Amino acid sequence: MSQPILDLALITAKTLEHYNERAAEFREGTREHDVKQNIDALLRHIRGAPPLRILDLGCGPGRDLAAFRTLGHEPIGLEGSPRLATMAREHSGCEVWEQDFLALKLPAGRFDGIFANASLFHVPCQELPRVLGELHVALKPDGVLFTSNPRGSNEEGWNRGRYGAYHDLESWRAFLETAAFSELEHYYRPPGLPLEQQPWLASVWRKNPVSDER
Repeated sequence: MSQPILDLALITAKTLEHYNERAAEFREGTREHDVKQNIDALLRHIRGAPPLRILDLGCGPGRDLAAFRTLGHEPIGLEGSPRLATMAREHSGCEVWEQDFLALKLPAGRFDGIFANASLFHVPCQELPRVLGELHVALKPDGVLFTSNPRGSNEEGWNRGRYGAYHDLESWRAFLETAAFSELEHYYRPPGLPLEQQPWLASVWRKNPVSDER
């Protein structure tokens, strides 16, 4: 059965509206989240010498931007919500690009690593190969992509005002491998709990060369 054609403009508008309206609530609700495990997973696989150029894709109010900067790196944020982007600049002191995930404008070969923490699940499956391809191009040779998404059984649609796609490991792995990434590791979060109490799938990927890149 063919899938319906998605209204991408509506998906973007409604999802960003959700975050704009709840920006202060989102900042307070995520301020104390401990994602050191995820930051460490990205950094330990990058082969370059610090300071590293890191793109925080979906940086929200800037918690992780500030963490990367404190570690001595050169992070840039990317955020679709204007209110969250403003918060991120104020909190981290970093450059933040306001861009829609479905209309990225990224420089080629710029970043040692891309940190996509709780962000790429907002990309509809029909657009995911293209978006992953754009992230691939934005990475330096041998660059590293970190992703963390709420896991599911490959369902997709609206959830509490936001659009999301909820992949299992096999589905997510297939998308990344097709986009010319090699898996470095994966794990479930939060750490130390039974699998049924770990709703997040985290994974780390290295960029493979492709013949048409300059």
